Amino acid sequence: MARLVLFCKPYGVLSQFSDSGSRATLADYIDIADVYPAGRLDRDSEGLLLLTDDGKLQQQLTNPRFKQWKTYWVQVERVPHDSVLQQLRAGLELNDGPTLPAKVLLIDEPSLWSRTPPIRHRANIPTQWLEISIREGRNRQIRRMTAAIGHPTLRLVRQRIANWCLGDLQPGTWQVINL
Repeated sequence: MARLVLFCKPYGVLSQFSDSGSRATLADYIDIADVYPAGRLDRDSEGLLLLTDDGKLQQQLTNPRFKQWKTYWVQVERVPHDSVLQQLRAGLELNDGPTLPAKVLLIDEPSLWSRTPPIRHRANIPTQWLEISIREGRNRQIRRMTAAIGHPTLRLVRQRIANWCLGDLQPGTWQVINL
């Protein structure tokens, strides 16, 4: 029976089990043998990371040809106009080529845990939360997309991958699903 681990990756943790430096890794949180990340989440991003002991499932979740949807809650600087969001919805050009069209919604601030360190706040610059869903997984793609439209990402939390979502998991906690 295959195992799938849903892990809420905290800010500052690497999406791997070892590091040559002294940075936090998955090994600091997950003590399950023979599971491996199905994809990655940048060190400065938080939220859902899937791990599995099933190579076929890992391939289905990570191979770009399967185009699995991933949904992120993204806090950006300033409130983007709909015309700017339309650029994300249509796909935009990044330095490594065009993106596929994204699903983008303005959302209210989600109920999340406090982050350490906290997000910098500027009295003169408002922020806005977006829900962005993409079917790609290029390096730092969401951050590069929001920067390209002039609204840098301040906080990024992955909420869903394919059919699995973060739910009530808190940073550093995980849940095993037997498939």
